[in-house]
Amino acid sequence: MTVHAVRLNHAVLFVADLERSIEFYSQAFGMTVMAREPRASAAFLRLPRSGNHHDLGLFGVGAQPPRPRGSLGLYHLAWQVDTIEELEEARHTLAELGAYTGESSHGATKSVYGQDPDGNEFEVMWMLPRAQWGEFENTAPIDRLDLPSEVRRWAGVRTAAELVPLEGRALTRAFTDGTRSRVRGHRPAGQPPRDGAGPLARHRPHAEGGAHADEGHRRPPRRPARGHQGVAR
Repeated sequence: MTVHAVRLNHAVLFVADLERSIEFYSQAFGMTVMAREPRASAAFLRLPRSGNHHDLGLFGVGAQPPRPRGSLGLYHLAWQVDTIEELEEARHTLAELGAYTGESSHGATKSVYGQDPDGNEFEVMWMLPRAQWGEFENTAPIDRLDLPSEVRRWAGVRTAAELVPLEGRALTRAFTDGTRSRVRGHRPAGQPPRDGAGPLARHRPHAEGGAHADEGHRRPPRRPARGHQGVAR
């Protein structure tokens, strides 16, 4: 039996100076500290558009010799952006911080690279729409990135939401459609009526927004609809 993971949830790094690292990730990614654990000299950070509890953990351990590049262990982390324009902005941001180290095209993904004050390497990447992977479906080349050309071709195309687990998309759609039907006083074909479904719909005329897919439950009456916040992915 395998572990039924759906995606990598967060990363944790050992850093020399906790406050220095918090400042860097705040400036580079707009992360905010959502929790601290002083007993472990630790801080937990969240991306600005994230629905996650935390996306990065930092543990201050004091100054140490850096791990030689190419030695065994983690190579880098990859942070996903939603549009190719955001990848271009990331390159400028990293350059301004003196953290930019390179860029490349991996076919289905386009990437720029950087490192934090402790030399921990990371990638910022944008992914092509799944339907456009084509020959890159089962390949990951390392080629030169022509970012201006990619921006002209893919401007405005958002892809971060495509990381929702495949079965989760179908379940979310089915749940949302079914809930909307019940709130409106209707029911999906073949589904028996529920006790109180009709009166509930009649007494909640403003509940037509249905369920919010991220919250997993029906909205309270007369509550303004909230926009969906994308993944960091």
